[in-house]
Amino acid sequence: MLQRRRFLAASALAAGGVRAQSTDFWARLREGGHVVLMRHAQTEPGVGDPPDFRLGECATQRNLSADGREQARRIGEAFRREAIRLDEVRSSAWCRCVDTAQLAFGRHVVWAPINSFFGGTQARETQTREVLAAVQSLRAPGNWMLVTHQVNITALTGEYLAMGEVFVTRPEGGRLRLLARQTF
Repeated sequence: MLQRRRFLAASALAAGGVRAQSTDFWARLREGGHVVLMRHAQTEPGVGDPPDFRLGECATQRNLSADGREQARRIGEAFRREAIRLDEVRSSAWCRCVDTAQLAFGRHVVWAPINSFFGGTQARETQTREVLAAVQSLRAPGNWMLVTHQVNITALTGEYLAMGEVFVTRPEGGRLRLLARQTF
């Protein structure tokens, strides 16, 4: 019950938080050298996954809703319309992330450091360190898109976001600093 309350509080904060102007969001992405963090698109109702879920078996997981599939397509269309360069599109192995990346960008590579660690803290520090180490070498004009989960993004930035929301970040001081955000 406590996890559910935290999730709901985080969702309310994300929904009511300050949003960057769209022009600032796109201008920063055009500069390059950013880590773009995207929480998977809208899912069917629920929190987390069923207790018996299995990676690689989408029928056992919480998946994208019809609205979420459309949201992912809109995000991809916006990135193409704005001619944003994405050198890497990496995804969590969870089906909702893989489907979001594929529908939005038509490509992805599954990357274990951005797999969900919801409900567990042991992997959190290791995975977060691995992501931060990997992105240190990122330089303009390239951008990396990481399609992952709220818990991973919060561990990297200290910020909360809604499903389908995108953060533009840069490595700074052992974290990813949030520069702009956009909800689609």
